[in-house]
Amino acid sequence: MKEEKTNIVNKFLESKDKNISINENDMDLINKFTRKKLSKNEVYVFSVVLCDNDIDRQNERFADEALDTLAKLFVGKTGIMDHDCKSANQTARIFECEVQTAKDRQNLLGKPYKRLVAKAYMPRTEKNKEVIAEIEAGIKKEVSINCSVENMMCSLCGKKTKSGHCDHVKGRTYKIGNEDKLCHSILENPIDAYEWSFVVVPAQREAGVIKAFNAKQRGGECTMHNIIEKLKIGESITFDSIQSLKLYEMIKSLDEKAKIGAEYLNELRNDVIRLSKSAQPDIDTQVMENVVNKMSLSELKSFREAYKKKNMHSIEVRPQLSRSIIKGPLNTQFKI
Repeated sequence: MKEEKTNIVNKFLESKDKNISINENDMDLINKFTRKKLSKNEVYVFSVVLCDNDIDRQNERFADEALDTLAKLFVGKTGIMDHDCKSANQTARIFECEVQTAKDRQNLLGKPYKRLVAKAYMPRTEKNKEVIAEIEAGIKKEVSINCSVENMMCSLCGKKTKSGHCDHVKGRTYKIGNEDKLCHSILENPIDAYEWSFVVVPAQREAGVIKAFNAKQRGGECTMHNIIEKLKIGESITFDSIQSLKLYEMIKSLDEKAKIGAEYLNELRNDVIRLSKSAQPDIDTQVMENVVNKMSLSELKSFREAYKKKNMHSIEVRPQLSRSIIKGPLNTQFKI
């Protein structure tokens, strides 16, 4: 079965070989990354759309200037599968990259549509035969990139949302004047490009883009729990806008809970000190305060309950209008 599959792949590639055009300039650029000079017959070359200036599925888009910067950063970057950064998954390498402007197309904002197109190569080896066949057949098609940007700007108010936040929610439509405008993040000033990958469902509709760390890259869910676990072991993490917002909300919630907890703990300490004055009056108040400040929450609760019980036993509680208890035979005070 395996031999039959290999023969099918070989026949498919042989039929496609004559249609592949590689010029001398391509080979000059490719050989800048190789240790030995390769010939046209030793490499497979294909073009790939990495990203564009349209609003993607995560309600983000690259600024036009960002595409120009990425065109330089992605030259030489390796292509892998499903963003799994293992050397065994390295498949291809970009040797040329350029920004193309469509003459008859606009993005969702009505601006000229621009896309980042790369040329990549891979060696024609037994290992790569099936991958090449899948690319030619349109199976390996959707592509996603992994890079970092210096700034993310709100499309409505222009505030930098990577270092802070604004009052607008990404993905929500707002009435601005007489127009309904979709709030999205504009990605500006790319800092670095890490890799590009073949994926199943990309973020961008045309190519797909992954701009930061995603816990799903390694098979897990994108949750704060998984992120915290990675931080525990000292793993470096880059957050995208959604994860940054989630982390901010979690920190804000924890801060509010911490304030409530601090108030409760302070009240508990004061209760224990107050009750101790009745239950153990011989103990100096300052000494008791020093002891109470070192107690845990469970210890404070235990001392408070113990002092409450002790104080109840030592103080007899009577209603204000209760009758005095008369000992002896009843009505003797009326005897003559």
